[in-house]
Formats: sequence, structure tokens, C-alpha cells
Amino acid sequence: MADCVFCGIAAETVPAFRVADTPEAVAFLDTRPVFKGHVLVLPRRHVVTLGELPQVDLAPYFALVQRLSLAVVQGLGAGGSFVAINNRVSQSVPHLHTHVVPRTKGDGLRGFFWPRHRYDSDNEARDYADRIATALRDTPFPHPPSA
Repeated sequence: MADCVFCGIAAETVPAFRVADTPEAVAFLDTRPVFKGHVLVLPRRHVVTLGELPQVDLAPYFALVQRLSLAVVQGLGAGGSFVAINNRVSQSVPHLHTHVVPRTKGDGLRGFFWPRHRYDSDNEARDYADRIATALRDTPFPHPPSA
């Protein structure tokens, strides 16, 4: 969609601190992160809600979300991650996107009050993006549970 900023990021016409790029999805740092290293994952296909995402795109999309939930922990030394999707309500951009937020014990995140922590500079943001991207490359894809 021509006027969608996330479509512009996916098409590389709008700059972003990219973390991952697959045929089905793109991941980049949120410009207003809850915590530094907060990643947004979006499908390349323009859809507004999860319910609109074609089933053929679900597995590759959530495979990237799953891998990033591990990579933010490994790459940033976080204690865990928080993964969330808003469907229409609270979407700042009307394009499906999943938040992958690094968490640490005592980080102050309570319920759905999301404080914002800006990057000090583009260099700091680039460093966070690079650390997560490196961890993503180094993180093996989880194996399915054995039967």
C-alpha cells in the first residue's frame, strides 16, 4: 500500500534499523521502543490484522517471530522476551506487526503500561540491531518436540 510506512520499510524506501529480512517478513527496531532492542516484525503483504494474514504466510511469519524472541534474549543478554500483537485498537500503524520486546526482571513493565526508552543516537540503535541480527543468525531454529 503506497501510503503505509511499514510497506515502505518492507520495500526499503523508508529507512529502518533492520534486524531480519525474509521473503515473507521484515523485522526492525521500533523507533519508540518500550526497551532498547524492541523489535517489530511485519509481513511484507499489507494486511491490517492477524485475521487477514493468509494461512500460507502464518508459519513463515511466526517462525521469524519465534526466532527473534530467542535472539533478543541471546543478543542483548535479556532475561526473557514479551511478544504481543494489537489488532486495530492501539495499532499506531494499520499494518499487522508483532512486538518482540526484551525483558529483564525488575524492568518496571507492568500490565500494559509501556514506558518508552529512546536510543541515544543512530549509532546506538544500529548497535542494538546488529547484536540482535547476529544472535538471530547464530540461533538455531527450534526443533519440534519429540513425539
